[in-house]
Amino acid sequence: MDHNEPTDPAAPPAPDPYAIAQRIRPAATSLYVMYFRTAHQSDLTGPQLSIMTRLKHDGPCRINRLAEAEGVRMPTASNTVNQLEKRGLVTRVRDDADRRGVSVQLTTQGEAELLRVGEERTKYLAEMLGTLPEEELRRFDEAADIINTLADHYVNDRNSDSAH
Repeated sequence: MDHNEPTDPAAPPAPDPYAIAQRIRPAATSLYVMYFRTAHQSDLTGPQLSIMTRLKHDGPCRINRLAEAEGVRMPTASNTVNQLEKRGLVTRVRDDADRRGVSVQLTTQGEAELLRVGEERTKYLAEMLGTLPEEELRRFDEAADIINTLADHYVNDRNSDSAH
């Protein structure tokens, strides 16, 4: 069954996802750009932070798997890992399952930097949200679960597609 299909035939039609996307895309883009311009307390790039976050959540991983999961080519992922390794944020380790293989994992320094940057960005986002009137902040609080669900579905769908 389509998630947008009403279960009650008398219910109004579901909102059009394309129309919603048209309404929020410009604002989402502006907020994204402003957020990353202002919350750039770290000199780590978005792709570097993304790989570090993936390693934090998933544990050690081969570079080809990182490339697949991140939706980038192998040389791009390898270059990003090399930059992180030079800074002492990740390290290469022999793969326990295949001694010929090499995995990448976060270092203690990498975990600390990821935590620091995350805290700074959470603080900045909280400051942005704090500018909303109370009623809109309450509505945004309700929408937070929906935003997280959308992100989970998108990431999980993309990763399962790249695994096949």
